[in-house]
Amino acid sequence: MSIPSRARVLRIDINGPDHPGVTHALTDILAGRAVRILDIGQAVIHDALALGMLVELTDEMKSSTLLTDLLLEAHRLGVQIRFTAVTEEEYDGWVLAQSKGRYVISILGPSLTAAHLAAVSGIIALAGLNIDRIDRLSSRTPLDESARRVCVELAASGTIRSEDDMRAALLALTHAFDIDIAFQHDNVYRRNRRLVAFDMDSTLIQTEVIDELARLAGVGDQVARITEAAMRGEHDFQESFRQRVRLLQGLPASALDDVVARVPLMDGAERLIATLRRLGYKTAILSGGFTFMGRELQRRLGIDHLHANELDIRNGVVTGEVHTEIVDGQRKAYHLAELAKAEGLSMEQVIAVGDGANDLPMLKLAGLGIAFRAKPLVRQSARQAISTLGLDGILFLLGVRDREAL
Repeated sequence: MSIPSRARVLRIDINGPDHPGVTHALTDILAGRAVRILDIGQAVIHDALALGMLVELTDEMKSSTLLTDLLLEAHRLGVQIRFTAVTEEEYDGWVLAQSKGRYVISILGPSLTAAHLAAVSGIIALAGLNIDRIDRLSSRTPLDESARRVCVELAASGTIRSEDDMRAALLALTHAFDIDIAFQHDNVYRRNRRLVAFDMDSTLIQTEVIDELARLAGVGDQVARITEAAMRGEHDFQESFRQRVRLLQGLPASALDDVVARVPLMDGAERLIATLRRLGYKTAILSGGFTFMGRELQRRLGIDHLHANELDIRNGVVTGEVHTEIVDGQRKAYHLAELAKAEGLSMEQVIAVGDGANDLPMLKLAGLGIAFRAKPLVRQSARQAISTLGLDGILFLLGVRDREAL
C-alpha cells in the first residue's frame, strides 16, 4: 500500500473468524514499532470478528515493513486486514464529531424482525443521527422461539434535528409493531441511577386491590367502573378513591388476608427487585392502594420504603374511611422527591414506574419515568413505556444484560 505523504493517521480494519489470540498477535506487531493507538473497537457476532483501530502514522512507520508484517500475520491467522490512510484534517473532523449528542435507543419485544430494525434505523437517520454500535442485551434467541424476549440497544450520536419529532415517530412504531422503544440520552446519570419507585396495583401486582376487596364486598362492578375512569384520568383521584372506599364499609377484616394470599405478583417483579437489590439500588412503593398489601410486598421482595393509604378498620370490619392523607399523584411526586433528598440523590438518578394517570406526576419528575403496561393517556404522556415484556424488562433500560441479572 502506498501511503500519501499527508496522511497522519492509519485506520486498520480486521475481519474474519474469531479465535483466541487474534487481537494479541496483531497488536504485538504494533507494539514492536511503539505505535500509539488513537482509538479501538471490537465486536464478535456469532464467531465473526470485526476489529478496528486508528493509529498515529509516523514517517518512520511509512518507510518500515509494518504493513507487510501485519498482512503476513493476518494471513497466518486466517483473517482479512485493510488499511486506510487518514489525513490530519479528516481525523480532526472525526474528533470534533465526538462532542455531539449521544443517545441510546432500545428495542424491546417478544421478537425482533428486519422490519423492526429497518423502521427504527430509518427514524434515527431522519433525525440526523448516526448509529455507532448495536448490542444485544437479551439472551440469544433459540430457533424454536421458546424465549419470547428480545432487546437490542443502538448507540447513536450526532446533532438531533428534533427530539420531539423523533420520539413521536418512535412511539408511532410501537403502535404499528409489537415492540417497545426507549430513547434515552447517554449521559452519566443513565449509568448512575440509584432509586426505583413503583406504583403497586397493576404494576408490582397484577390486579387492583380495591377491586378485589370490592368483589368480596359484593360491590365489584360499581368500584371497577370508578377505578377504570380514575386510572384513565377522567375523575379526580382523591374523590374517586373516597367513593370506592365508602363502598367497602362493613367488609370483614379477614377479607384483607384473603386478598393478600391470592393476588399474583406482576411477571418479572421478583427478578427485577432481586437484581436491583444486588446492584445496590434503593426501592420504594408509592401507591394509591393500601398499606396492608404494600407491607406484604415489602416482606416478600425486600423493598425499602412504603407510602400508601391506611384502611380504617374497627371492631373487625372496614369502616369505609382512610386513616391517613390520601396518596394521590401529587403525594407520590412529593414522596419521591423526599426519598431522593434523604438518599442524597438528584432526580436524574431516580426511576419511577407506574400504569395510571395518578402516576404521571412522579413519572415526569423522575430522571427515568416508565409507563408499564399503562393506559393510553399515560403511555403517550410518559417519556418511556414498556408493554410487551414483564417488569424485569426495565433492566434493559438500565443497560443490564440478561446474563447479568438474577
